[in-house]
Amino acid sequence: MSGDIAILGAGMHPWGKWGRSFVEYGTTAARAALADAGIDWTQVESVVGADTVRGGYPGHVAGATFAKALGWQGARVTSVYAACASGSQAIGAARAQILAGLADVVLVVGADAAPKGFFAPAGGERPDDPDWLRFRVLGATNPAYFGLYARRRMALHGDTVDDFAQVKVKNAAAGALNANARYRKTVSAEEVAASAVVADPLRLLDICATSDGAAALVLTSMDFARRHGAADPVRIRAVSTVTPTYPRAVLDLPDIATDSAVSVEPPPHSFRASIARAAYEEAGIGPEDVSLAEVYDLSTALELEWYEDLGLCGTGEGAKLLRDGATALGGRIPVNTSGGLASFGEAVPAQAIAQVCELTWQLRGAAGDRQVTGARVGITANQGLFGHGSSVIAVR
Repeated sequence: MSGDIAILGAGMHPWGKWGRSFVEYGTTAARAALADAGIDWTQVESVVGADTVRGGYPGHVAGATFAKALGWQGARVTSVYAACASGSQAIGAARAQILAGLADVVLVVGADAAPKGFFAPAGGERPDDPDWLRFRVLGATNPAYFGLYARRRMALHGDTVDDFAQVKVKNAAAGALNANARYRKTVSAEEVAASAVVADPLRLLDICATSDGAAALVLTSMDFARRHGAADPVRIRAVSTVTPTYPRAVLDLPDIATDSAVSVEPPPHSFRASIARAAYEEAGIGPEDVSLAEVYDLSTALELEWYEDLGLCGTGEGAKLLRDGATALGGRIPVNTSGGLASFGEAVPAQAIAQVCELTWQLRGAAGDRQVTGARVGITANQGLFGHGSSVIAVR
């Protein structure tokens, strides 16, 4: 059995701060994806929703919420929560259903109505919750975490604050060309440097915002796609959702301690690198085959780390790859052609799905002024709290 499934439809609700329900955003994206696929809602056999969580409680169970909003028609539903990796896990669940023969047509939806400011845990005493602990014990908000990673890169690899600023410059230039982006204006390195310090050495424009938004995909079996008239659709070839391997030599919040490496040799690759390696292995390709990548740029420094984790360059060479122009539009291996989170902000259940929407449009040759010439293979990279890996490979 082929491991490929077809992406017949991709749709989004533009990112921003709209002040409305995530259900509205998700149904808008779903209808756009259905229209793009030429599929009627009644043909959908399964809905997989990436959960929207507020205050530690889902509030709405996403799969059923979106099925109800579109009109009950008997489809099976699945709801997934994996923090920022929720969208990839939803795609993985949909793919498993299709390859198992449980459904030919699956709608995947993620949507969020984010709070103002950075994300914080719900109130109450939860000493067994590592996310609650890192706020209570360390006072380590997300920006503090991003700042620690930036300092680590500066110490180990000689990255500079100007390198970080140039990531924002690059992504803002791409986001200015994307009608779904929240921030659609170019930014200079001087503007980044002039923005307020949030978590030294990172400034306001180095760190992504929190946003409202939604993304959706219509995924089908290859047989259904051909019967539907799509002879050569964009296909998902791999979905990686691996967890870390002990021992862990580098902290990833919310963890605030590592296990001992005294008696156990550390793994040959970091957690994030292992996410990409698993995707490459499943797809039967390597970094040299990739035409473009969509990565999780919570901060500018973290984007540089992803270049290395994806094997686009060697360890410590991310800033050089950026300086050489390789990751910009028109470069050898464009990264975040959508504009990334720098241009969108975080809409947690939607962002990994939105990354695959961008790959879909790029691989179709339908990305307009953002188009990567001759794009054939795209990879996404993301990471959710609590050890949720997230990478999807799409091919044409």
